[in-house]
Formats: sequence, structure tokens, C-alpha cells
Amino acid sequence: MSQLNEVKDEVVAKAEEVKAEVAEKVEEVQAAAAEVKEAVQEKAEEVKAEAAEKAEEVKEAVTEKAEAAAETMADYKEELEASLKQGPPETDPVWARFAELLESKEAIPVKIDSAVKGGVIAYVDGVRAFIPASKVSTSHVEDLESLKGLETEAVVITAEKPRKLVLSVRDAIRRKERAEKEARKAECVEGAVLEGTVDSVMDYGAFIKLDNGASGLLHVSQISYERVAKPSDVLNKGDRVTVKIIAVKDGKISLSKKALEEAPARKERKPREDRPARGDRPERDGERRERRPRGDREEVFNYKETGKATTSLADLLNGLDLK
Repeated sequence: MSQLNEVKDEVVAKAEEVKAEVAEKVEEVQAAAAEVKEAVQEKAEEVKAEAAEKAEEVKEAVTEKAEAAAETMADYKEELEASLKQGPPETDPVWARFAELLESKEAIPVKIDSAVKGGVIAYVDGVRAFIPASKVSTSHVEDLESLKGLETEAVVITAEKPRKLVLSVRDAIRRKERAEKEARKAECVEGAVLEGTVDSVMDYGAFIKLDNGASGLLHVSQISYERVAKPSDVLNKGDRVTVKIIAVKDGKISLSKKALEEAPARKERKPREDRPARGDRPERDGERRERRPRGDREEVFNYKETGKATTSLADLLNGLDLK
């Protein structure tokens, strides 16, 4: 019977060991699945944010083209005809320069002289130029008379025979803003730590207006090592934050707050209190039980490591000589 009890104890111990290993594997698979799910969700939110920003850029471009299409030559025919009646000969180098400025879109200094129907008048190298009302600023100007005497910059948008010179202040301002924006982005390199202000809070993160003028996305997964369900739970518009640039791709800046925090220590898996660690099984009679050589074993109990480890008393007694 001692032999039977010994076999039985060994079976039970092995079954418990297999059960524990299976439980550990299940936990590992579940943890890996959660990480994959979070990564997929993060990528989906980034794509969504980029699509929204791209849509805004396309909308602005379409608006500009629509405004340009609405400005026909008939809108300022009288002013073009006035320019046509005066000016140097076609061979004058001044007009050759205007053609070059039309090609290069270089901004030139101008001073607004007077307001007329549909726009204002300025003079460039003694040549009368017309600036349509929609081109005098990036926003609508109600009182064109208020612009008299204003010194600003403009780009040539029409310089063709016979003596049609039209300028745009708005285009010059927008070109300058785009150039400054690109310059700011060029200063934003991966690894840089910058200060900024929360500009807007979305479901997937927050847009941060950096102090250098550039903007970046602080994704919800990069706010903290602690799980954040909604960015609005921890961030509000106007909050000052310190962030680190973790990526710059296709003009888009990705930011992180948690990259500046100390990562929490990884939790170690504690051994089960009801099961001794491998190699530390309790000794019997002060000595560790030695496994007998295979040839000296009288009986062998076969079992499978997968499935449930269940054994009936009849199975244990089967094949044993109990005489």
C-alpha cells in the first residue's frame, strides 16, 4: 500500500504542476492579446488624427481656389484699364522685373496709396498696381479707407500685356506663415524636450501648441504610464505641459509626457504559496527521495500531461500484485 500511496502522491503532484503551468500560459496569452489590442487602437487613432488634419488642409486649399475663381477680371476692370493708360514702354526693365516676380512669387514692399471700388491702389517702382479687396488681408476688411498709408508686402499675381499689374497682400502673408511653419518644424527634432500649451482635447489625445509655434499630437497612450481612459480626465485646454518629441513623420509631430516620467518597476510574478518552487520539493525522512533506476521499477503509471489528470482506484490497482 505504501507503494500505491507513493504513486498516487506523485500523480497528484504532477497534475497540480501541469495545472499551474497551464494557468501561467493562459495569463501570458491574455497579456499579449491586451498589448496587441492597445497597439492596434493607438495606430487607428493616429491615422484618424492625421486624416482630420489633412482634411482641414484640403478644405483651406479648396476655399482659396474658390475665392480666386470668384475674382474675375471684370471685378476690377476699371482699375486695370487705368493701369493700361499709363506706364513705361513694354521694353522697360521694370516690367521685365515684374514678370520675374510673377514667376518667383517673391514678396516686395508696397505702400497703399488709396482705396477705390473693389480694392486699393499701390505703386511699385512708379507703376500703378491694383490690390483686390479679397487680397488686402487674410481676413475680411470692411473699411478699405483704413488701409491708406499702410506699408506692407505683396506678391505679383498678374503682370501681363498690356500693362496689367495686380498684387496680393494675402498671398504674401500666407507664404510667410507657411515658411515660418516649416522653419519651426525643422527645429523640432526627435528627442527634443519642449514646453507648450494644451490647444484642444480630443477623445484620442490632445493637440499641444509648442512655445516655438509648432503643434503636435499628444496621444492618449503617451500621457502617462497610468492608464488614461479619456484625455479630458487629466488635461484641459490652456494647461501648460512639458513634452518630448518622440517622432516627426510627414510633417506631423508626435509628443509624449510619459517619456519624461520614470517607468514603473515591472511587477514580478509571485510563486504560489500552496505549491513549492521547482527543485524545492520537501524532503522525506530528512533526505530527498531518490528516483529508482528505470530497470528497478516494478510498476509504471502512465498519464497524459494534457487534459484533466483523473485516476480511479481501479486504475491504480490494475496491474499491481497485492498478494
